[in-house]
Amino acid sequence: MQEFSIQTSEIKAYAPKLSAGDTVYLSGTVYTSRDAAHKRIAALLEQGEPTPYPIAGSVIYYAGPTPTPPGLAIGSCGPTTSGRMDVYTPALLDLGLAAMVGKGPRNKEVCDAIVRNGAVYFCAVGGAGALASKCITSCEVIAFENLGCESVKKLTFSNFPLTVAIDCHGGNLFI
Repeated sequence: MQEFSIQTSEIKAYAPKLSAGDTVYLSGTVYTSRDAAHKRIAALLEQGEPTPYPIAGSVIYYAGPTPTPPGLAIGSCGPTTSGRMDVYTPALLDLGLAAMVGKGPRNKEVCDAIVRNGAVYFCAVGGAGALASKCITSCEVIAFENLGCESVKKLTFSNFPLTVAIDCHGGNLFI
């Protein structure tokens, strides 16, 4: 197993070098998106409407941060169970999504789409949202504000520690 420090803009270039079990310290722009936001994004795509952020080359963090305390960039921001987004994920990967961050296994269709598109699935440590928030330097709500914690947010990660759970070669920590 290896360690990498990667900018989000470089994930597609690094993906072939990554193996399940590697540690990645991720920095750069990441978008939060959970169940309700995924459903709305899917509806926008179906209607031919623009999405709240460019899907191609992006990284999605399956998280719903808590309210931001005074003086901090974000509240607690741990990962949510990724499998709940599996119904939407293959289509997003086929549109060029570079990576996802969450926790837990993914279904076969998602795993196949990760390999097919040269993407990567990272896992963050569940239950450590307060610690994770220390690696997030900015947070801005960019879409679906009425969803509260599930609104789409643009985050900036700084050396956010992750584990490669599913790599673009089919390596999978869950099987």
